[in-house]
Amino acid sequence: MTARLNTPGDTSSDAPSHAPSNAPITVPVEGATSDPTAVAAQGAAAPGGTRRLTVAQALVEFLAHQYTERDGRRHRLISACWGIFGHGNVAGIGQALLESGSAAPRGATGAPPRLPYLQGRNEQAMVHAAVGYARQCDRLSAQAVTTSIGPGATNLVTGAALATVNRLPVLLLPGDVFATRPADPVLQQLEVPFAGDVSVNDALRPVSRYFDRITRPEALIPAALQAMRVLADPVDTGAVTLALPQDVQAEAYDWPVGFFADRVWRVPRPAPDADALADAVRAVRAASRPLIVAGGGVHHSEAEEALRAFVEATGIPVASTQAGKGSLDHDHPADVGGIGHTGTATSDGLARRADLVIGVGTRYTDFTTASATLFAEPGVRFVNLNIAAFDSHKLGALALVADARAGLDALRGALAGHRVAAAYEAEYTAAKADWERRVDAAYEAPDPSAQPSQTQVLGALDAVVDASDIILNAAGSLPGDLHKLWRARSRRQYHLEYGYSCMGYEIPAAIGVRMAAPDRPVWALVGDGTYLMNPTEIVTAVQEGINITLVLIQNHGYASIGGLSQETGGERFGTDYRFRAADGTYTGAPLPVDLAANAASLGMRVLRATTVAELRTALAEARDAKAPTCVYVETKTTDTVPGAPPAQAWWDVPVAETATRPAAVAARKAYDEHAAARRRHL
Repeated sequence: MTARLNTPGDTSSDAPSHAPSNAPITVPVEGATSDPTAVAAQGAAAPGGTRRLTVAQALVEFLAHQYTERDGRRHRLISACWGIFGHGNVAGIGQALLESGSAAPRGATGAPPRLPYLQGRNEQAMVHAAVGYARQCDRLSAQAVTTSIGPGATNLVTGAALATVNRLPVLLLPGDVFATRPADPVLQQLEVPFAGDVSVNDALRPVSRYFDRITRPEALIPAALQAMRVLADPVDTGAVTLALPQDVQAEAYDWPVGFFADRVWRVPRPAPDADALADAVRAVRAASRPLIVAGGGVHHSEAEEALRAFVEATGIPVASTQAGKGSLDHDHPADVGGIGHTGTATSDGLARRADLVIGVGTRYTDFTTASATLFAEPGVRFVNLNIAAFDSHKLGALALVADARAGLDALRGALAGHRVAAAYEAEYTAAKADWERRVDAAYEAPDPSAQPSQTQVLGALDAVVDASDIILNAAGSLPGDLHKLWRARSRRQYHLEYGYSCMGYEIPAAIGVRMAAPDRPVWALVGDGTYLMNPTEIVTAVQEGINITLVLIQNHGYASIGGLSQETGGERFGTDYRFRAADGTYTGAPLPVDLAANAASLGMRVLRATTVAELRTALAEARDAKAPTCVYVETKTTDTVPGAPPAQAWWDVPVAETATRPAAVAARKAYDEHAAARRRHL
């Protein structure tokens, strides 16, 4: 990762752009400008080229001058800061944000705030919002999150894990206990008898790509630079944590003015090694049934057009992971849909017989590989194009370590004139057409006056949206239905967080996505289980006028885990939202919970739909709404209701090896049969 330093007054072509395309909806994030009023308020330049600021003030000023650049386009690296204040950050980061003008849309001179502030309701949700924003910005722009010490800080852990698992940048700024220890312990301090330098923030270490505790003011300089390096690096990025002791936040220091100069972190597009490229080309030319597996790296690299050009030149079909869906539009002849446990029959059938699998920007999770049972051809080989060497070498692959766009362009050039056999193209296009008929059947609702099923909800939504809409989801039964059935019409339309599959992600992430894409309709698809986990940021959307649409599907429990429980001998134990029955199980009547009323009480406009016809009307009305809106629908859950096609590939969830209940005994027998097909690719 390369950083360029622009000194004050630099007039070169590398000076920051004043109109980045990814500005949030609520506050402008143009490039840094000279605001003499704000400079005076934060401490005038002192002799010797220093400025006297607190650590918190210096950090806010530093972050305002950080940029990424790729393909000649400049972006603010940290565009805004989410925050909930407590005693661990209110007088430090909170005061610094206020003093810098972050509370106002624009400073007194008309300049944008140095680091716009956004108010959240739950610390985990703030991270989710920041992650949604970063993903929509192709990881070129991110947001910070500040919290107090104690529970505010530990609430960050789940969001940090989600960011790091998905390789998405977010800067975490939790308060910490006193570095000088004038009072020990302080409120909310965790005392560890064998280690005096441990706080609850150490829980963030394993889920952060970079972690540092700033116990002295001058330590901020190297730590802040390392933090920016990691955030901007597509190989290393994820959650970055700078733990800030509350006394150090408020401590003043004479900072070198160069620390606050505009700094540009260039995001390169490394090309593949020539020898590795030659090996990959030979493997492709030798294959008769190649298959591309497109992962999230295609989107992060903005490589969709390069992928399209490659498959149109070679005829190789493209299956997609949850993160990679939409790499090709759904109606492209070479797009064969989702792959793996939640994939289509088309892509999974091709995967079983593929003699070469070309992974592009994928981590090969167990859902993608069907727990190492999907790629079944005895002589199957792998070529993995990935910017991270760690992922490139998976499955014993020929590793092509490169940017996805650069790698695909290089492959296309080196394979000029090569194309798969016409019979293979005819095979997968016919299978694709057959699957599309199954999608039509799942979406079809012949009786508009009937209560809809979940797949009919998706069908109604499919009829309303166009290529500009963005669909968000993360957990429950919806990811499987969406991966099999959703017809992605454009890049970044399909936003599934399935690396961590975190319940409660959807609503705050939708806010972040809408900030990054203020002109695109944003839909958060949420089941009742995930809604109850984290509805708090509805208040934030209402407060800031961030126009998201929530589709709230009530099916009275954990539908996805209920189905998995049934398959693995758990008999749906503890997965329904119902009263206890006489035998002690949760099999009584559904709970009288009105989630629509709850959403309305948080300030959302709510449209209730009880039939397919009402749902279609409500979705169309919600899409045209000018304020945050919720469409609430209760779906059919009986076995006689048409739904998505069943899983087309296995997923390894171990079943009890010994049991007395018949359901578990039968499930174990089926498990052993599937597990026998597992293999290691070496």
